[in-house]
Amino acid sequence: MSHGRATSTSNYRDARSQKHRSEIRGILASRIYASVISHLRSSRLKLPMRFSDLGRLRFLSLVAALACASEPEAQSPAAAAQNAATATDTFAVAREAMVDDQIRARGITTPAVLTAMRKVPRHRFVPTEVTHMAYDDHAVPIGLGQTISQPYIVAYMTEAADISRRDKVLEIGTGSGYQAAILGEVAREVYTIEIIPELAEGARKTLAELGYTNVQAKTGNGYLGWPESAPFDAILVTAAPDEVPQALIDQLAPGGKMVIPVGEIVQNMMIIEKTGNGVVERRTIPVRFVPMTGKPQR
Repeated sequence: MSHGRATSTSNYRDARSQKHRSEIRGILASRIYASVISHLRSSRLKLPMRFSDLGRLRFLSLVAALACASEPEAQSPAAAAQNAATATDTFAVAREAMVDDQIRARGITTPAVLTAMRKVPRHRFVPTEVTHMAYDDHAVPIGLGQTISQPYIVAYMTEAADISRRDKVLEIGTGSGYQAAILGEVAREVYTIEIIPELAEGARKTLAELGYTNVQAKTGNGYLGWPESAPFDAILVTAAPDEVPQALIDQLAPGGKMVIPVGEIVQNMMIIEKTGNGVVERRTIPVRFVPMTGKPQR
């Protein structure tokens, strides 16, 4: 019995040590990358509209960070606190670069959306092992076959929904909770539904830790919406159905907008508005989302 307990304790300590090393790697990679960005910004070089060229630079930074972080030394509480503060500053620099070079550069101009994207700590919504990718210009895997959307797409959908601080918003597909946090910054109330229980629980925990008391999350089928809390001034869907669910149209308030990717092999973002003359649909940009699951059988 005691031998089994000792082995279990040893495994637990090994797992915690491995997690700590992974966190250190992520912090160092982000710190080096932020330094590169700051250097480029302070020079007279023009940053590219996209991060594709900087991706190579980021890769080299990550390699250097991994080499430095192979065996982290024990730290005093004061040193650990200082490192945490430095990491926080590093992520703030990465967020600023993300907004300037990925979002504003592509035409997103709504002040509330830009402020939210600068404020919400995207790295808190991804697994530790991919923290260094949190502010990259692409979707990031969050486990269970799901992803956190590209920063630009998050900003695009939020702006397209035309949300005000008075609005009540429904999100279908909570995922990591990042889009819900952005909505929580710009709307009065946010209701978000996730069909995968593990993701729903993780998102609830992160949102609570960050103080988003105006966001309610539940496990459920997004095809059905949240009828007991309808109507909604805006609805955002972060997974792609093959057709727009009628239940969501029904739960959209008069004058409200729904932003939803639609399609299977070929997907397009659609903006649906409920007007006095009926429902108006408009296709905008091509996109690629994970499929929306849970479609009721007819």
